[in-house]
Amino acid sequence: MTEVRVHPQGLCESDQVGAGTRVWAFAHVLPGAKVGKDCNICDGAFVEDGAVLGDNVTVKNATLVFRGVTCENDVFLGPNVVFTNDLRPRAHIKRGPDSLLLTKVRRGATLGAGVVVVCGTEIGEHSFAAAGAVVARDVPAHAFVAGNPARQKGWVCECGEPLDSALTCAGCLSVYEHREDDRGLRRRTA
Repeated sequence: MTEVRVHPQGLCESDQVGAGTRVWAFAHVLPGAKVGKDCNICDGAFVEDGAVLGDNVTVKNATLVFRGVTCENDVFLGPNVVFTNDLRPRAHIKRGPDSLLLTKVRRGATLGAGVVVVCGTEIGEHSFAAAGAVVARDVPAHAFVAGNPARQKGWVCECGEPLDSALTCAGCLSVYEHREDDRGLRRRTA
C-alpha cells in the first residue's frame, strides 16, 4: 500500500490521511482533518480541522477547506475555491464548532477556479459550478451553475459534458432522467 507523501515544504499534521494521498509544497492539513486515500492537496491549499475529504479528492492550489465542509469521493476543487462556515463572522465573537453551518459537496462534483461556497449548502453529485461562481443555495445533482449568485444554466453528464435538451450526453451517450425527489437528475438504467 502506498503511504502518504508530503512535500518537504508541505505540512500534514493530521493522522487521519489515507494511503496514496499527496500533500504538496506550502499546503497545510491541520490535526483533526479527515482526508481519504489517493487525494491530491496542491500547493498552498489549507484543510482545517473538522473538514472531511473522501477518496480521490483533488484540492487545487490555494483552495481553502474549512471546518464543517464535507467533500465526498471524486470531488474536484479548482484553484482558489473558498468555503465559508459562518454566516455572521465577527472578530470579537468566537463561535464554537456547533454554531457553524455545514456544507456538503456530493460525489463527483466539480467546483471551478475561484468558486465561493456560502456555508449551509449542498452541492449535488456530479454537478458543475463554473469558474467564479458564488454558490449561495443548494445545487441539484448534475446541474451546471454559473454567475454571482450561481444560477442553473443547464445539465452535465458524469463525464463532464453538457447534456442536450433530451438529457443525453453526446460524449459518452449516457441518458438521464429527473429524480423523483426533484433534486436533479440520475442516469437512466436500461
